[in-house]
Amino acid sequence: MNWYEKLNQYFPIEEMKSKEHIETLLKERGDIYHKDEGEYHVLMYAELEDFIFIDYLFVSKKARGQGLGHKLISNLKELGKPIILEVEPVDEDILDTGKRLKFYQREGFQHAKSIGYRRKSLATNEVNAMEILYWSPEDSSEELIYEAMKKTYLMIHTYKDKEFYGKEYQDVQEVLSMQEQDNQKDIFDGLD
Repeated sequence: MNWYEKLNQYFPIEEMKSKEHIETLLKERGDIYHKDEGEYHVLMYAELEDFIFIDYLFVSKKARGQGLGHKLISNLKELGKPIILEVEPVDEDILDTGKRLKFYQREGFQHAKSIGYRRKSLATNEVNAMEILYWSPEDSSEELIYEAMKKTYLMIHTYKDKEFYGKEYQDVQEVLSMQEQDNQKDIFDGLD
């Protein structure tokens, strides 16, 4: 099974970029967009000057619980930059959503409580709400994480979107929002 098939079978359709989109990012944005692939994992990420964005992290069921995910995250942490990623909210009917959040919690990631993320999927035409998680070596503010997410959306998610999907994703202001932190529920509540 190739790297794209691994990602495609694990991630929901509304979260997947097309193979052509990812391959073009690797080719044309190879200065920032990278693939780390092994027998039991696929890690797609963007490394910019001031942050890292994890686009996809897949660890095979055969290798889960053996420290591979921890090793991959640790390698990124060694670069000394904030690390940002999107995860689907916990769904009691989908066991992996809770396990995924617990994994990132153990790795020291925080929930960006003030950042809202709602993007309409070009594949399903449905609004897909995601949670933003981040790890920072120097306790970065959520405003910096918000600005990094806007940059990610513009440079990675919407890169040549009309060419690949026949239409464009929403404007970044429609997808990302900053809210008062007091009104946000921590997605890690109740996971302990």
